[in-house]
Order: sequence, then structure tokens, then C-alpha cells
Amino acid sequence: MDMSRRGLLAAGGAAGAGVAAGAGPARAAAGGGRVRTGFDRLAAGGYAELAGQRVGVVTNPTGVTGGSAARPSGDGGVRHIVDVMHADDRVDLVAVFGPEHGFRGTAQAGGSEGRYDDPATGLPVYDTYLKSGQALADVFTASGVETVVFDIQDVGARFYTYIWTLYDCMVAAALSGKRLVVLDRPNPVTGRAALGPVLDRAFATFVGREPIAQAHGMTVAELARLFNGEFLARPVELATVRMSGWRRTDFFDATGLPWVPPSPNMPTPATALVYPGTCLFEGTNLSEGRGTTRPFELLGAEGIDRRWAEAANALELPGAGFREAYFAPVFSKFQGRTVGGVQVHVHDREAFDPVRTGIGLLVTAKRSWSGFAWRADRWIDKLTGSARVRTLIDAGAGTDEVVGAWQADLRAFRAVRRGYLLYR
Repeated sequence: MDMSRRGLLAAGGAAGAGVAAGAGPARAAAGGGRVRTGFDRLAAGGYAELAGQRVGVVTNPTGVTGGSAARPSGDGGVRHIVDVMHADDRVDLVAVFGPEHGFRGTAQAGGSEGRYDDPATGLPVYDTYLKSGQALADVFTASGVETVVFDIQDVGARFYTYIWTLYDCMVAAALSGKRLVVLDRPNPVTGRAALGPVLDRAFATFVGREPIAQAHGMTVAELARLFNGEFLARPVELATVRMSGWRRTDFFDATGLPWVPPSPNMPTPATALVYPGTCLFEGTNLSEGRGTTRPFELLGAEGIDRRWAEAANALELPGAGFREAYFAPVFSKFQGRTVGGVQVHVHDREAFDPVRTGIGLLVTAKRSWSGFAWRADRWIDKLTGSARVRTLIDAGAGTDEVVGAWQADLRAFRAVRRGYLLYR
């Protein structure tokens, strides 16, 4: 693992954590665990972190209030933070930056909304998707902002691109001399542990810039601290506004927060639960369930029958079972054609390991269906972070052997990760 220890030595300084709102790990909210997001706490504090600054916000449809910020009559307290801040004289909001899928979320995977003026607020919206380094720094400079705020709901997987939007924004903010403030939100699948293979930098792409675990078990503010302390050659002036009431063992339904799909194929927290493992099927010729009402829970291809579900169930993977399933995606792979496969059912989410489950499903799919193939572009290597998973499975390795191959790297990552955690 190519990780420095400088962030651990300076975790409280400007090169590491930056200024964090609140002191010490967050604790459960009194009276039952209602979580207040970083934005809700920022607003409740009168936007002190943004005082006197021209502000731009990197966000998408998930950047909403949790009900404890401004609560106008009739909207249930769930408003987009851009709409809230634009209406508040205490914030000088001058720009919005849209990531993959766009600020208002109108684009599918691999798309964005481009440059436009937001009809609701009149604010200029700049497209950040696939921009990084100096090109993104130039966007920040052209916008006239002094402070860049990041507020996007992550789902806890290394290959979910919003955390790399955060990383790229940190690099660009440092290059352009801007502050960066991260407003924290829960990891919806808990922050109990990091799981899965750690990225080899030789395989770095937008689905994994730096060596973190496939299921990182961190919040976006914790990741920002890690990025600043371990990976950025030029650390950014970073502030993090923590949540209150969130515990590392909390699944999303314990937070009391509204779920807004962070991307079109992430409709529910149940999708996020399986995603760190079943997204690996993007790297194969099987459907990963895009174009169905259960993306990443339904997997299949033409020619697959009950034998895959039988083989997967025989593994007795913790917390999960598999149903023989047939479905016809309305877009993406096998559009309009009926395919056979499995539906993943999580019956014990405390015991469930999404990455082990994904590996077990790959192993059994290859063994039970003669048509199994990896994508020609070796996308599986980019998703897993190296060629190791693919080559082991091709060589006939079983689930335990594949999972065992990354344990040393994972232990090293867990040790570094520990120094950047904000919550118990």
C-alpha cells in the first residue's frame, strides 16, 4: 500500500482535518437517534463557516434539508439546500456545480446537464463531470467563488463516483486557492468496517482515484480528511461540518432522514446495501439489473436458469439468499429481452457482506453458465482495483480464496482509515 502517515500526525491541522464544526465524535441524538446533517447544523449555526465568502455549491438532488433546517409551511421541511441558501441573506451564494447526473438529476449514468442558469434561482450552474485538475480549477476561478461547499449523499462504495468528484474538487480548490467545506451525511450502509480489495494505483480511474477499500465504511467528511491527509500533494484549506446523532452502526432507516436517490439506478437504501458487491457485474456480460425496478438486486443474462441460484445458495453466504428470477430490462443490457438469473435477498443485514456476496455470485455465475464473459475493456479490473479478482476467478479460485487474497492490503487500509474517523 502506497500511503503516507503525515495525515495521522497532523489530523487536527489545516493540512489534515481542517476546521470541523463540533468537538469530539458525534453521539446519538437525544430521544431516538434523529440525525442532523452537516447542512442542517450549518444552517442552525447561522452559516458561520461561510460568513463573508462568495460561495459555490457542489451538489445534486440529494442535497436536501433533513427537516431540522428551514421548514416552510406545506413542504415537510425537505427542501434543496441551494433553494434554502439562495433565499437566505446570510449566504452569498453565487454558483452551483453539477456532477455526474447533474445538479437537478436529469441525466442518466455517464451523463451531465451541461452549463445553464438554474430556472428556480437564476444561479449559474457549471458542469464538473469528467473535469479535474487545472480544468476544474479554471471553472472555480471563472465562477468567482471563494469557498466551495460539497454536499452530496454517498452510498459507501469506492466506485460510486461522487467521492471522486469530492477528491477532484479538493485538488482543484487547492490549485485555485479556494476553501472547501464538506457538509457531512450518513454512510447509508453503516460505517462499521471497510470491506473488499484496495485499489492498486496502476488501475486508477474516475471509479477509483486512490487506494481505498471497495466498501470504505466512511462518511464523505471522513473521506475528505483521509484524502487531504494521505493523498493530496497540495492539501486544500478544508473544513468539515459534522452530523449529530449518527452512529457507525446506523443503517439509513435509523437516521430519520429522507432518502433521495443519488442517481437514477440507486432508488432505495436497499439498493445501496448490495451495490458494493453486485455492481461488479457491470464488468461482465450479465445485466446488473439496470432498466428494472430492482437495479443491482436483479442479475442475469439470456441462457441462465435455476442452476445459478442453486449454486449461489449452496455457498451459504452470510445474511443473503438468492431466488431464481426472470426479468426484461427496459434499457441497458438485454433491453426488451427476457433474461434469467437471480434476485439477491438480504435477510440479515448485520451479517451481510456485500463484497463477499458479489465475489460468490461471480464465481458461481462463471461455473454454472457457459456464456459467462468479462467485458472486453477489462472494466472488472477498474471496479475491483486490480487484475487480481479476474485472474483468480479465471484460474478457478473459489470465493474464500479470492476474498483471502486482499486481506493484507485491507488490514493496512483499515489502520490508516482509523485515524480519520469522526463518529463512534
